[in-house]
Amino acid sequence: MIALTLEEIAGVVGGEVVGDGATVVSGPATVDSRQVPGGGLFVAVVGERVDGHDFAEAAVESGAAAVLSSRPTQQPGVVVPDPVVALGLLARYLLDRLPRARTVALTGSQGKTSTKDLLASALTSLAPGDGRTVATHGSFNNELGLPLTVLRADERTEFLVLEMGARHLGDLTASCRVAPPAVSLVLNVGKAHLGEFGSREAIAAAKGEIVEALAPNGVAVLNADDPRVAAMASRTTAPVRTFGSAESESESESESESGPGADVGFADVTLDELGRPSFTLSTAGEHAPVSLRLVGEHHVANATAAAAVAVALGFGLPEVAEALAAATPASRGRMEIAERADGVTVIDDAYNANPDSVRAALGALVAVGRGRPGSRTVAVLGEMRELGESTAEEHDTVGRLAVRLGLHQLLVVGEPARPIHLGASMESSAAGPGAASGSSAYVDSPDAALAWLRRELAPGDVVLFKASNAAQLSDLARAVLADAGGERR
Repeated sequence: MIALTLEEIAGVVGGEVVGDGATVVSGPATVDSRQVPGGGLFVAVVGERVDGHDFAEAAVESGAAAVLSSRPTQQPGVVVPDPVVALGLLARYLLDRLPRARTVALTGSQGKTSTKDLLASALTSLAPGDGRTVATHGSFNNELGLPLTVLRADERTEFLVLEMGARHLGDLTASCRVAPPAVSLVLNVGKAHLGEFGSREAIAAAKGEIVEALAPNGVAVLNADDPRVAAMASRTTAPVRTFGSAESESESESESESGPGADVGFADVTLDELGRPSFTLSTAGEHAPVSLRLVGEHHVANATAAAAVAVALGFGLPEVAEALAAATPASRGRMEIAERADGVTVIDDAYNANPDSVRAALGALVAVGRGRPGSRTVAVLGEMRELGESTAEEHDTVGRLAVRLGLHQLLVVGEPARPIHLGASMESSAAGPGAASGSSAYVDSPDAALAWLRRELAPGDVVLFKASNAAQLSDLARAVLADAGGERR
C-alpha cells in the first residue's frame, strides 16, 4: 500500500481524524486483528456476531498504525459513517495513483477461484522487470474483500487480478467502480446463486456488468462455449477475445487457426493417473502443449481462460503455456489431493458447491479411480446452497448422476443433502439387480460421517469431499487424512 497519513485518508473518505493526523499508514488493510501487518490499517466492521471495534486495541498492539471505524475506539484512526464504503473509496484512490497496474476482473458461476489462481501464478512468472502480481486471497471477492485486495498493491504492482462475486444485480457494477478493469473475463453462467437471482438469464445480466464496465481501450475475454457469455460481446465497445474448445489438428487441418469460434482454444485433452489434464493450447496459428498440476478435466477450460487473458495482455502463447504448466494449487478446499500412509487418496473440493461444480468433481473422481485399477471410488457429498426452488431437484439429480457414473460408494451428509441419497437409491433401484451400480448411505452429521468412514474406508480407496462450505466437509476431509497420516500431492 502507498503510505498515507491519517489526514490524507480522512480527506479521501470524508472522515474525522482521531489522534495525530500525521500518523502514517504504510501497510495493507485488514479486518482480522490477529493478522495485522506492521504499519497497516485495521478496519473495524460490525458483523452479525462480532463487532470489530472491540478488537481495535488488540490490533494496534499487534502493529496496526491506525483504525478505520464508525465510532471512536480510543486508538489513532479515522471515523467514518460506514467503514466498508470508506474502504472502497480508499482503494479507488490508491488504484488511481498506480497507473502502472493493470486490473484484470473476472467472474463466473464456477471456476472463478481456480482460474484466478492459475492466472495470478502465470502473471507472476511473466511479469516484466521488478513488476509483481497482486491477487484475491481465496474467494474473498465481495465488497469487503475486493478493496482489501486492492490496498495490497503498491508502486511495483504490474497486475491486479481480482475475483468478483455477485449476489444481486448491481454488485459487479459497484465492484468495478472500486477497481475499473483493463480486462474483464467472464467464465460461465451456471446455477450458483440461482435461488437469489431467480433465473440463469438474471445471472447473465448480473455477470455482464463486468463487461459493461470496460473502457473502449479495455478487453473483454468471453467463453465462446457458453451462449449466455458469448452474447455479452454486445454489451461493450471494447475489443472482444474469446476462449473455448477447439478441434484437434488431426481432426481438422482446415479449420480456423485457433479452432472454431474461439481466439484461444484447447484440444487433445488427456488425463494422467491422478486425473491431471494435458492438452494443446492454440491461437493465431500457434500451438503449445500444457500439462497442469491441478486435478480435474474442468481445469482445462479454466487454464484456457487464463491463457486468453495473458495473450490479451501481450504475452506469447509458448511462455504462457509454460507458466500455466508450472502453476500449483493455491487455494484450500479446491481439488486438493493427498494420500494417506495406508494408500487412501483424499480429494478435498469442499470449499463450495453448485450443480455444475459437483458434476465436474464427480467426473474428476471417476478419472482418478480409472487411473488406479482396482481402487474403490467414494464420494462424500453435502448440501449445495442457494438453489432456491430447484434445491430438491438439483440434489436428486446429483445422486442419480453418481450412480450413472459408476461410483462405488456414495455417502451423503446432513438433512439438506438427503435428496442426493434418495436420488441415488431410486436410480440404483431403476437400474435393476444386474446393473453395475454402487451403493449409497446417509448420515445426519459430519461426526457420523467420520465414524462411518473410519469403519468403511480401505487401503487404495479414493474419496472425494464436496459440498457448500457451510457443510464443513473440508474439516471432515482433514480429519480423515489425519487418521493415517497424509501428504498433499
